[in-house]
Amino acid sequence: MLVSSTKNLEQQWADVQTMLRDDVGDTAYTTWLQPLHAAELDGDRVVIGAPTPFMRDWVAAHYADRIRTYWSRVNPQVRKVALDVSGTAQGLRLEPRSEAAPSPVAAPAIISSPTAPSLQAIDGYSAPIDPRFTFDNFVVAKSNDFAFAAAKRVASSAKPPFNPLFLYSGVGLGKTHLMHAIAWEVRRQDPSRRVVYLSAEKFMYQFVRALTTNSTLSFKELFRSVDLLMVDDVQFIGGKNNTQEEFFHTFNELIERGSQIVISADRSPSALEDLEERVRSRLSWGLVADIHPTTYELRLGILQTKAAKMPNVAVPPQLLEFLAERITSNVRELEGALNRVVHQTTLLGRPLTLDTAQDVLHDLLRANERRISIEEIQKAVVAHYNLKLADMGSKRRSRVVARPRQVAMYLAKQLTPRSLPEIGRRFGNRDHTTVMHAVKKVEELIRDDETIARDVETLRRRLQG
Repeated sequence: MLVSSTKNLEQQWADVQTMLRDDVGDTAYTTWLQPLHAAELDGDRVVIGAPTPFMRDWVAAHYADRIRTYWSRVNPQVRKVALDVSGTAQGLRLEPRSEAAPSPVAAPAIISSPTAPSLQAIDGYSAPIDPRFTFDNFVVAKSNDFAFAAAKRVASSAKPPFNPLFLYSGVGLGKTHLMHAIAWEVRRQDPSRRVVYLSAEKFMYQFVRALTTNSTLSFKELFRSVDLLMVDDVQFIGGKNNTQEEFFHTFNELIERGSQIVISADRSPSALEDLEERVRSRLSWGLVADIHPTTYELRLGILQTKAAKMPNVAVPPQLLEFLAERITSNVRELEGALNRVVHQTTLLGRPLTLDTAQDVLHDLLRANERRISIEEIQKAVVAHYNLKLADMGSKRRSRVVARPRQVAMYLAKQLTPRSLPEIGRRFGNRDHTTVMHAVKKVEELIRDDETIARDVETLRRRLQG
């Protein structure tokens, strides 16, 4: 028969809690036992409610026997203790169920309780979402269309279409923009969804802080109760074993409960050598989408979009074309160059012309004009692929030599002002059509072959660095 008096049940639980605190100490009691609630007493069976599945499982493994022992002292009729997940702001209530046929564990639900993280707590951990970074103002081109489509699919899906979504690219090519856009779209569709976006460094900092303040439970429960977790620049937890351990378990918990995870890095999962193998494996579970270096057309499109949103400023088309041609490092530097020219000319009352831009940006243009020679490219390629410099101009056609040679030709076309015939001459007097074929082939491989894309990006950074 159910206990008719709620006060009777609560008083028994209060007495049990007192004994538990004396037994396990204040720290363990506050972390694991204080958040529990006495939910139901039916004859010889008492049901204890936990705010989350994680806490339920931990208490069941470590404290269930003690709870049963102490409750038997308070009420000798109690022989069984069950733990479940349920709750309201006033307390926990569970529907009666048959001992012979227990109902399956319900899917975890986010609830309001003293330990369940509120939306305010979520926002306290999450970095601000930049309102400028939406899908509407992301300029799409061949170099980023796959990543863009994947991000939109994640943002518009109630259930994870692939988990995780892993975005990678060099600096300033748009992966952070896409992560912010996902967050905005998810919140627009359903403001109640719990979204956390932060850098891997911030994740590591919060974890270390939780360790030093004995608040690891709050940390775990917050990060494992979100609907969408986005971690930027995950390569920064490389070599941090404790942080990787926590990230690994958080990842698994969120996957199990059906939450969406979005990760970004500067390399593909397989290239993150400082991460543990099991972490790299998890990151490769879902969809890996890379963003390739910008093309002239994409850079010009980005500048045109940005210039169109500048109030009372008419930027000459030839100025945009000049910047798109000369600032090739990344999108952030490109947009920064336009801002710098417009603001300086406006504040000083100077005309917004190509000559003015060259004067204002002389230092930036000089940095982008560092001359990269074909010989430098060839040396970098043969070192990367462990070949001989003579192989660049040899007649050998085996793939082990031909593919690196094509990569070198592609980089020569991208990073030097040399003409196709001149490039061909530097590669064993080859015809310009051979160079054209090499460039086209490598462009296709960059889209379809992750290894080649990574090799090209690594070589590009090494040469431009």
